[in-house]
Amino acid sequence: YVPKNVVIAHRGTTYWAPEETEAAFRWARNIGADYLELDLQMTKDSVLIALHDNDFSRTTNIAEVFPERVKSPVKEFTLKELRSLDAGSWFNMANPDRARDSFTDAKILTLRDVVMIVEGYRIKKNNGEPVKELIDNQWTGHFLYEIDTHDNGNRPGIYAETKKPEFEKLLASDLTDLGWNINAKAKNIKTVKGKVEIANTNGRFVLQSFSPKSIVNLEKYLPDIPKCLLLWLPAMEGDLKEKYQEAIKFAVENNVQFIGPSIGGAPNNYGELTGPWMVERAHHSGLYIHPYTFDTDKQLQQYASGVEGVFTNRADLALKFYNRIGVKSATKILDDLGY
Repeated sequence: YVPKNVVIAHRGTTYWAPEETEAAFRWARNIGADYLELDLQMTKDSVLIALHDNDFSRTTNIAEVFPERVKSPVKEFTLKELRSLDAGSWFNMANPDRARDSFTDAKILTLRDVVMIVEGYRIKKNNGEPVKELIDNQWTGHFLYEIDTHDNGNRPGIYAETKKPEFEKLLASDLTDLGWNINAKAKNIKTVKGKVEIANTNGRFVLQSFSPKSIVNLEKYLPDIPKCLLLWLPAMEGDLKEKYQEAIKFAVENNVQFIGPSIGGAPNNYGELTGPWMVERAHHSGLYIHPYTFDTDKQLQQYASGVEGVFTNRADLALKFYNRIGVKSATKILDDLGY
């Protein structure tokens, strides 16, 4: 289902635009990433949203909008409440050299929003404001969409992480409703020859988690959809070779196709879980390897030739490494998208 040497756009990008926002995912789609990666969390009213952290203090202005709830978890907010947050200005303050005025007041996205971006749409706006979806004159918390006039025809897949084992059944239902569950007569998505076409294959959606329990639940509700078991060194206490072998055994026994280990080196300096003996053990067991997170040419040169894909905040660098980069630069694509 999933090709080799895939470029997985981690949170869309954390480098060029505010992570997991429309700007980040539209950029990743147009740059030519094979997958848009996102983290899934569930709101109080059971809507799946794209957010990495357990709270909103790092990536929004929640301290201004809900000062008494700065550290409250996602499940204590409704979608409507979360749509009032500015998920872009923090990026401009943290990265003045890559700041853009248009990132201001970026909205937190839902899973549905990301699917629509993949399919060539964008959130519809009127005078710069998202157009609300109304049912019986009441706002649902969702927005309307329109054809993205700057879409360049790429149709990547989605690589989604479940943070906790609590909403796998809801995810299966949502994917079915969106036409993205390959077990339930998935929709045909029009593609263009020569462009990324993964969205119209059985590898259109890949599931990932650090949680073994979530992996088991995902296989229960979404059987045979490609899955990745993520590995994190601090969680592998004890004898590392023994723990690594246990992780591989679990993956094989639970219909998991990919291992997602961390790589070493700046700028993230994660623990080394993609060393030569680790790669050999995973491959010997029939697993492919999708390590995280590639942010430099040095990391790509060191690791990428020995694995089957890369999670990266710099899809532009990874595509260049695989000799797939187009003629437009990362910044030019943002310009063309209207940012």
